[in-house]
Amino acid sequence: MEVVKIVGVALVALIIIILLKQYRPEFAIYVSLLTGVLIVILVMDKLSGIINLLQSLANKTSINTTFLMLLIKITGIAFLSEFAVSICKDSGEAAIASKIEIGTKIIIISMSIPIISSLLEIILKILP
Repeated sequence: MEVVKIVGVALVALIIIILLKQYRPEFAIYVSLLTGVLIVILVMDKLSGIINLLQSLANKTSINTTFLMLLIKITGIAFLSEFAVSICKDSGEAAIASKIEIGTKIIIISMSIPIISSLLEIILKILP
């Protein structure tokens, strides 16, 4: 029933934000930020369970755990950047949001170089 909690928190926050925008619009962004953090805290157990499952599967198979950790880090960066971009757009700062997107895309590409090079090596071994 985590979905009910998440939707409940989001709806309560939405009502508070709508009310705040009438009287104190500068506080609406704080409620939005706090709501996002609260939702992330609510799903932390599920996230840690997914990471543990991926690690146990990697240990049982011949998957390089370094690559698995890179993929988890890249996914985390993508989630964090999406959160920051959403907050910036909610604040009316689309220019900063686009800079965050560009910066995190460059970081993700640079972090994925070892995985890409490993895949290319495997492809070159398969090709005659």
